[in-house]
Amino acid sequence: MKVIDGKNAILGRLASFAAKTALRGEEIIIVNCNKIIISGSEQNIKQKWNEKKEKIGSTQKGPKHSVLCEKLVKRSIRNMLPNHRSGRGKEALKKIKCYKDLPEKLKDTKRIEMPSIKNKSISVGEISK
Repeated sequence: MKVIDGKNAILGRLASFAAKTALRGEEIIIVNCNKIIISGSEQNIKQKWNEKKEKIGSTQKGPKHSVLCEKLVKRSIRNMLPNHRSGRGKEALKKIKCYKDLPEKLKDTKRIEMPSIKNKSISVGEISK
């Protein structure tokens, strides 16, 4: 079991690391999902996210994107897995858990720190508001 601290980590790098590790068969727990950084232009990120949230179709059946930060992180990891609907991608996705903050049961465990970015643009917590 690997516990990854998402504080000031870049979303894409964290997602690719978690996807590769889960495909190898290890269990992954990501904490502090609301503090993960999405690099890029803040205006472009907000515009793309708002387009996704508003795109639901005429009968409310369309793709609905969750606004919870832990689900947003898990979705980005899911998109990096091969064949997430069946096969080894589905099994790897079951081994990944995301938490908004640090749970009580994981306070004493050793956490992996991901590389951080100096000039951060926007965090996942700010998008999910």
